[in-house]
Amino acid sequence: MFPILAERLAERVDAVIGVDTHTDTHTAVVLTVVGTVLAEITVPATNDGAAVLLAWAGRQTTGLGTGRRAWALDGARCHGVGLLRVLRAAGEDVLEAPKPAAGRCRRGGKSDALDAVHAARGVLAADHVASPRADGDREALRLLHVCRLHYSDTRTATINLFKSVILTADDDLRAQMRGLSTLRQVQHATTLTTTSNGSGLDRVRRTHLAALAEQIQTLDQLLKANLTEIRTLVDKLCPTLLDQPGIGPVTAAIALTAWSHPGRFRNEAAFASLAGVSPVPASSGRITRHRLNRGGDRTLNAALHTIAKTRQRCHQPTKDYINRRTTEGRTPAEITRSLKRYIARQIWRTLEATT
Repeated sequence: MFPILAERLAERVDAVIGVDTHTDTHTAVVLTVVGTVLAEITVPATNDGAAVLLAWAGRQTTGLGTGRRAWALDGARCHGVGLLRVLRAAGEDVLEAPKPAAGRCRRGGKSDALDAVHAARGVLAADHVASPRADGDREALRLLHVCRLHYSDTRTATINLFKSVILTADDDLRAQMRGLSTLRQVQHATTLTTTSNGSGLDRVRRTHLAALAEQIQTLDQLLKANLTEIRTLVDKLCPTLLDQPGIGPVTAAIALTAWSHPGRFRNEAAFASLAGVSPVPASSGRITRHRLNRGGDRTLNAALHTIAKTRQRCHQPTKDYINRRTTEGRTPAEITRSLKRYIARQIWRTLEATT
């Protein structure tokens, strides 16, 4: 792959192939570095279609200077993931097409070919181009984290429903549950039985309370197994990351997923920008300051926020830093922003050095 440098893509290639990816078909166009469209093709979204597209691109770019080319994929890690894998296996240089500004594409019309053109022109105009994230263990971590979020959200919703059923239960059942922790309530609900002289409402309530309790216990087991798998993968990819204060398996997995592979970020400032923790100038007149960055990967930003808050509670160097910055007149929000920026730098250096 081309390293991500400060120079524009047009200075390194002779043509860019923009691809608009879909579930069933992929539409590609070949653009010169000055933005001229040379050819267009639509192929099936299969391995055979990808092979046809690769051969077609070779024919179209043969007579262009040195024949160097790059691919700009729209949806590289979703609809275009199959094509991405084929192109990487063939040694092609694949870039992730930037998201166009809202409404920009619509003003010039909408079609698959036009979307492919926008993808190619987007990477040509970008100051810095990004490579798509990697497969393998990184993708496994992403899947584990996505499933963990689903299990956690489902568990929370199930517990809320479980509590609401108890709240409207009969006095006898409420007396049995009163004073128990949620864990004990769940354990007790699994033992509930219906009596022959009970009402239909009593039977339905106790039956569904037991079913909800079993579902909560199942989700607890899934979350426990999920955490074990995440920890195993993090230990395999970057064991030193867990040695950093405030970083646990889940936040480490989020950082590894965003970072993906060596060389994806040109420097630690680019990683901080992705995380949404790079300082944004907010100066005016005699005031010189920076504000919080509301952009970037918000999942990674939330993970850095969790690490920062954990260090504020139990990491003495962080406490000393907060006290010093507070005496300098910094607000808590500004201090947290600075902490997250330092943590992003530390994580990036750890990943680049030890993965």
